[in-house]
Amino acid sequence: MRTIVITGPSGSGKSYLTNKLSKLFYNSIIIKTDSYYRDNIFIRLLSIFIYDIYDRPLSIKKFELNKTLRSILKKETLITHYKYDFKNKHSSQSKINLNYNSDNQIIILEGIFAHRLNLNYKETINIVCKEKKEICYKRRLKRDQLERGRDKSDVYKKFNKSWDLYYLNVKKFLTFNKVLSINPREEITVDKLVLHIKNL
Repeated sequence: MRTIVITGPSGSGKSYLTNKLSKLFYNSIIIKTDSYYRDNIFIRLLSIFIYDIYDRPLSIKKFELNKTLRSILKKETLITHYKYDFKNKHSSQSKINLNYNSDNQIIILEGIFAHRLNLNYKETINIVCKEKKEICYKRRLKRDQLERGRDKSDVYKKFNKSWDLYYLNVKKFLTFNKVLSINPREEITVDKLVLHIKNL
C-alpha cells in the first residue's frame, strides 16, 4: 500500500489536491492531520500563553495519528476515526470499517504537519503544495471567517505566523527526502503527478 504525503503552508491547496487525487484513485484512504488536533485542558491553557500553538505539532495527537496509519497499513478493518470541530475546539472519535478492495490501494496523508510525523519519508511519495503567499492568505481568510468564526485581524496574524513557521520547519524535510513541489491549480503539473504515481 502506497502512502502519499501532501503538505504545504496554509491555503496552498492541500485539500484541493487531496480531493482531486481521491477521485482519480477511487480506492484511496484519506487521513487529515487537522482531524487530530488536541482539545484537552493542557492545550487550551498553552493556547493562552503561546499564540501559535495550533501551528505546532504539539497541538496534534501524533500517537493516535500514527496508530491510525499503522492500523491501515496492517489492513485492520476497524479503525478509530477522529474529527475536529474548529469553532468549538472539540475533538470526537468513532470507529469506522474499512474495505481493502485492492492491492494498489493508496493512503493520502494530508496536512500542514504531514511532513513532521514519525514516518519513513524515504518510502512515501512526498508532495509540497506551492502557491503565492497573497493567494494563500485570501483562501485562509475566506475559510477562517466562514468556518472558524475568526475576524480579519486575527486571521492575518495567525496566517503570517503559520507561514513563517511552516517554511522554517520544512527545510529538513526538503533536504533529506525526495519531494515533488507543485501548484495544485496547474492542471498540467497535476497530470504529471498522477502519471508519476501510476508509474511507481
